[in-house]
Amino acid sequence: MADKLRLAVGIMEDFSCVPYIIALSNCLLYTWYGMPIVSNKWENFPLVTINGLGILFEFSFIIIYFWCTTSKRKASNTFQLVSLLSKLSVLLTFVTFHEIMVLQIKVAVTAMSVIVVFSVTALISAYAFHDHHHRKVFVGSVGLFVSTAMYGSPLVVVKLVIKTKSVEFMPFYLSFFSFLASSFWLAYGLLSRDLFLASPNLVGCPLGILQLVLYCNYRKKGIIEEPMKWDPEKNDDKTEQLQPVDDDSTINGKS
Repeated sequence: MADKLRLAVGIMEDFSCVPYIIALSNCLLYTWYGMPIVSNKWENFPLVTINGLGILFEFSFIIIYFWCTTSKRKASNTFQLVSLLSKLSVLLTFVTFHEIMVLQIKVAVTAMSVIVVFSVTALISAYAFHDHHHRKVFVGSVGLFVSTAMYGSPLVVVKLVIKTKSVEFMPFYLSFFSFLASSFWLAYGLLSRDLFLASPNLVGCPLGILQLVLYCNYRKKGIIEEPMKWDPEKNDDKTEQLQPVDDDSTINGKS
């Protein structure tokens, strides 16, 4: 049981929550960028609607991540009460509980840092600058940095894909629609002559193409290697039936 809990913690550590937190920061900043306080009236209304919906999605992803780690922690506490007589099991459970707590604290601190950065950016742009141009330059500069980090954050997953030669942690639809979103926002930024919208997507488009190429490459390898796998548990019966036959016994039997 303790081994299963430790395996679950390992999976949660491999599946990083950082890209979702950075995406939340990006949605917060560009929602503020599209508001009439920063932009001229509602010239960037699509930013408000799309990134406002993105805020809801990213908050949902982070809550689901916390819920999964919390459920593992509850399972750890139950196992500890049942296994009080086994010192080794209690020790393994305590280590697992500690790893989950550290993981949750890291996610919480990172999420709070994102909210603090957004709040400070919004307050400075609203009260330190008194015209739309300087507000757009300030918020757009911060958003440009965050967007570049957001499009670069999947590189952590790319490293894991190359290391494990598996696309388990890089879903195809996420990579595909990220590429489409980058392409459309790049076109929107160029048509509206807004470099703060177009520039980060100049980074996002090539990274989206890289993820799709890696997915196609390692997915093909997985399909080719899958038929080569041999499951000893499923094939025990077959191996027992295929026993070598002694030639002398068969000859004597026929005679």
